[in-house]
Amino acid sequence: MDRYSVVFCGTPEFACPSLLALHNNPQFRITQVITQPDRPVGRKQEIMPPPVKKLAHSLGIDVLQPENINSLISAGSSKLATPDFLVVVAYGQILSKELLAWPKRAAVNLHASLLPLLRGASPIQHAILHGEGETGITLQRMSEKLDSGPILAQKKIVINPRETAETLSQKLAVIGALLLQETLVQPLKEYPQDESAATYCGKLSKSMSMVDPEQMTAAEIDRRVRALSPWPGVRIVLSGKEIIVMNASIDPDPNAFPLFCAKQSTLYIALLKSAGGTAITGKEWMGQNHKK
Repeated sequence: MDRYSVVFCGTPEFACPSLLALHNNPQFRITQVITQPDRPVGRKQEIMPPPVKKLAHSLGIDVLQPENINSLISAGSSKLATPDFLVVVAYGQILSKELLAWPKRAAVNLHASLLPLLRGASPIQHAILHGEGETGITLQRMSEKLDSGPILAQKKIVINPRETAETLSQKLAVIGALLLQETLVQPLKEYPQDESAATYCGKLSKSMSMVDPEQMTAAEIDRRVRALSPWPGVRIVLSGKEIIVMNASIDPDPNAFPLFCAKQSTLYIALLKSAGGTAITGKEWMGQNHKK
């Protein structure tokens, strides 16, 4: 049985199922994990290691955290042994052409969309924002142009009506881990992406969080709540106060606050909080803000 050496590059929770699957598969040997440096997290800005680093250490795998991954390959020489595969899953840096050419077999990337659709930084969130009925995961051979390399394998899944970015991310992470194992042990077959069908999505930003019910329908705001939690979240001004919408629906709910939106639609806000406050139900909020 062939055993393939792998250098694994990944950072967030989304990459952990792939790292664990390759580690547990006897056909692969992970020689190195590369992840982003520890960063400040949360309101207290506490320095925390990336999820991939924590998992790698628990598995006994050596971890590198370069500020610039391309510094590992310079002037045609490498500080690491050349692997069969360079596997990239939500790593967060642009790789140089020298690094892409480094592995013996291929540099591959898992992307959380059905490429060429939704190339870019936030395909999971934008699939929900666009109201798509399906999405998927793509394994591609990496190229210098963002998410445009030839496709090695794809898997489609249905987006459930109440899907959130968190639940969809969890599903795609598991499917992607399986797709990696199935594909890399076979002779690689690739086909080019249809450039005429390509769409793009950028990074999420705080500017996306503020919504205006006078300009947006309940369905549009509902999709934004499901796509943008926990960050950047969805904010709205109610009774002169800015609040964070944590859970909402277009279906009536006796414990929710009904918010009238554009095109005579109604959003039912089930859970909300003020900045720095604690979460309360929509019904509780109505009781607090409509006292005589």
